[in-house]
Amino acid sequence: MKIMVGIDLHSNNALCGLMDTSGRRLLHKQLPCDLTAILQLLKPYKKRIDTIAVESTFNWYWLVDGLQDHGYHVVLANPARMQSYNGKKHTDDVSDAYFLAELLRLNILPTGHLYDRKLRPVRDLLRRRLLLVHQRTTLILSFKSLNERTLGQRVPLARVRAMEPAEAQARFAEPADQLLAGEQITLMDHYTAAITKLEKHILEVAGKTPAYQRLQEMPGIGKILGLTIALEAGDAQRFAEAGNFASYCRCVKSLRQSNGKKKGENNRKCGNRYLAWAFVEAAHFACRHDDQCRRFYDRKKQQANPMIATKALACKLAKAAWHVMVADVPYDATRVFGAAKKMDLGETGREPGAASGRPSQIA
Repeated sequence: MKIMVGIDLHSNNALCGLMDTSGRRLLHKQLPCDLTAILQLLKPYKKRIDTIAVESTFNWYWLVDGLQDHGYHVVLANPARMQSYNGKKHTDDVSDAYFLAELLRLNILPTGHLYDRKLRPVRDLLRRRLLLVHQRTTLILSFKSLNERTLGQRVPLARVRAMEPAEAQARFAEPADQLLAGEQITLMDHYTAAITKLEKHILEVAGKTPAYQRLQEMPGIGKILGLTIALEAGDAQRFAEAGNFASYCRCVKSLRQSNGKKKGENNRKCGNRYLAWAFVEAAHFACRHDDQCRRFYDRKKQQANPMIATKALACKLAKAAWHVMVADVPYDATRVFGAAKKMDLGETGREPGAASGRPSQIA
């Protein structure tokens, strides 16, 4: 009889629960986060173990990779889509582990995506680059604030980035301000060098992928946004349709309705926050440099407001990105926005709508 295993994973321990296909609980034990100890527990049952479900927490890499290396079939349990029976009087780690095994036994366990192990460190490196950019921006804003409150002067961003520590110190009379300004400029330079080094490594690994090359052809998507979308999306074919990918990018409205009335909102944070950021940034850039994106944005802004218009354009770009990554085809603005309407003067030499006093509209 086959055995299903549920592992309720925490930062300092993992509780393993074993259940056979009849629903009988065989064994449960709490172990430290040590692969050897977990393998020792599972070893007597290895031939009978069918699947192991590991709760998708922040620290699942070591456990899933280790179990796969030893021949176990492992799936990631998606906690956002699981909800145990609310009428239970008492729940703990034991019941949670067996709950995972029970869902496995019934073949109804909602699972997450196991990202490619070779690209996963590069994706995480790109996320850490974003953290360094945030920290460097904090230093830049702090330095600009020091100038404004001490000297009453605004320093342009380009000037701050090109400034040397000695030049920054010479701007101030107080020794404390001189020390602070010099150290901030020095740290900015260190962050810039580190960011450049990370970008170089990421481009060497992910810059040759077809998905990244195709994304570069889209409006509003440059080097960093292209890398972010390509690495965070992974295998785009895991999404059945463009709408599923747009939902994963948090570009779809979260709403719960009944009888035509709003009854609340569902999980707005369901999805990938890095992709959500990337496509909103792409929408901002596309509005500046692409005429069709700008017209779509202006039309949506008149109907609602700038924030909704930006999100609508981000949704358009997300769906287009799914198509270019899955089909490996160039970006086609006609499929995204439709054919642009041209101004037709006709035989009368007047624009359409001029006879009725209505201005013509160009989509």
